[in-house]
Amino acid sequence: MKPETVARLGHRLAALLTRLPWPCQRGLADALAWLWRRLDARESRVTRRNLELAYPELSDAQRARLHRDVLHTTARQAMETLYLWTHDPARNLARHLRERHGEARYDAALAAGKGVIVVAPHYGNWELLNQWLASRGPIAIVYAPPENPAGDAFLQVARGADNVRQVRAEGPAVRQLFKVLKDGGAVGILPDQQPKNGDGVFVPFFGVQALTMTLVNRLAERTGATVLYAWCERTGSDLAFALHVEPAPPQIADPDLEVAAGTLSAGIERIARRDPAQYQWTYKRYTLRPPGSGEPNPYATRRHPH
Repeated sequence: MKPETVARLGHRLAALLTRLPWPCQRGLADALAWLWRRLDARESRVTRRNLELAYPELSDAQRARLHRDVLHTTARQAMETLYLWTHDPARNLARHLRERHGEARYDAALAAGKGVIVVAPHYGNWELLNQWLASRGPIAIVYAPPENPAGDAFLQVARGADNVRQVRAEGPAVRQLFKVLKDGGAVGILPDQQPKNGDGVFVPFFGVQALTMTLVNRLAERTGATVLYAWCERTGSDLAFALHVEPAPPQIADPDLEVAAGTLSAGIERIARRDPAQYQWTYKRYTLRPPGSGEPNPYATRRHPH
């Protein structure tokens, strides 16, 4: 079958699944989290290692509790996302976005006509944030396309709401983003993915050197666009969220890349520390190590005994 056909079929199946009452969906997510832990799956191993690196001050018991909470929240976030992708965005926002902090700040920045860069960490539910951004006007969202064409096609269907333009994180992307900002538009960037060597600088993230993107800095410095942090934080277990929009420090546009990236990273860390279980710890954030450091890949050949 063509990727588009597979994508539409997958979306229909997800829509059937998310017709179940939310307690049932939550139960399925919790069962998935239990399975990850029981099998010591990739999600479990990566989370455990990240927490060892980011929270060395915690006791083994404290990290074990946080590890469990992260996996439960991650599985529930995946189920929430399927739900949001298969329900009307306006309905999602009306029913599930219970608090809105900084909404006027975003609207004012957009109305100023200088362009807006939305820095959206992998915290809470960023897909609900995408739907809120699209409700305020056109938004260009940078994303890393899946290797599977059907997976990419599924994202086009799932996120293909009015006002959403998905920009593949590839060579031409930067030029497209510059044009959007120069025209006074808005760009959304997930800032905490590890870039390729040469596309970032090493700065601390939870006390560990992490290769951090310089894209936000380059866009902000060259266009003068307003940079805002934004996230939708989970406030309960029943699909309830609070929107937060806050200004980024001016140093995020500093011509010194280490200063700018350090400012970006510090902002991400501050948000993640609000509720560590809501951050995406299943991602291998520290794979690449600083040149000449002699440090090994911290995720290599580590497996927790059953």
